[in-house]
Amino acid sequence: MDRDWMRQQLENFASLAVRYQDSKRPGDVLGDKDLRAQLHQSEPTVKQILHRLDPQLAKTVNIDVMAGVATSRNQVLRGLGILADMDEWAVRLAPDAPSIAADQFHSWVWDAARPFWESQHFRAAVHTAASSINAHMQNKLGRSDIADDKLVQEAFSDKAPEPGKPRLRIPGDPTSPTVQSRQRGALQLGLGVFFAIRNPAAHETGEWTEQEALEQLATLSVLARIIDSCQVSR
Repeated sequence: MDRDWMRQQLENFASLAVRYQDSKRPGDVLGDKDLRAQLHQSEPTVKQILHRLDPQLAKTVNIDVMAGVATSRNQVLRGLGILADMDEWAVRLAPDAPSIAADQFHSWVWDAARPFWESQHFRAAVHTAASSINAHMQNKLGRSDIADDKLVQEAFSDKAPEPGKPRLRIPGDPTSPTVQSRQRGALQLGLGVFFAIRNPAAHETGEWTEQEALEQLATLSVLARIIDSCQVSR
């Protein structure tokens, strides 16, 4: 998130709200119409920012209701408080456990998932990331006739390459038990990803939790790194 931009938008709204309230004369119901128009223009962006910080804050931002400008300004001030302290929270309140940074996932996964993740469409983020892996694998093998689990099955098959059917091979000595184990594991992991992650993401309804989706993106990232590192055997 661009916190500096978020802070500037919230501070501008809070300042506008004060100026608008100060523009009211005794007995006035409404203040300066130009300032009110600026508040209306800023309100949608402010609500989006507050929703990212705390969805509850955004729910009561509505300058058209009774005392709406004052209430909205109070919520904006709370949002500014979150922005000011969120880094400290991350350090001081974090559990004593390792964390994982989504933006460090393989680029095939995170670049595809990020737009949906930022809008909190977690299931769609996972589905798009899995589709991205499929597209990159098709491109690497030069195949568009099959996809998903069928492509994984043929790509990691232990059969020799055939015309129009290149294979993906784990780097290293093919006679090494470790390389052979990784080759078999890549096949099983790839099938598991498309059967247990990609297909539910594509066909289920409803939203997934952030934690569940993050764990699945991590699994997708493991598969993406394996495929990216593989050699193509023709």
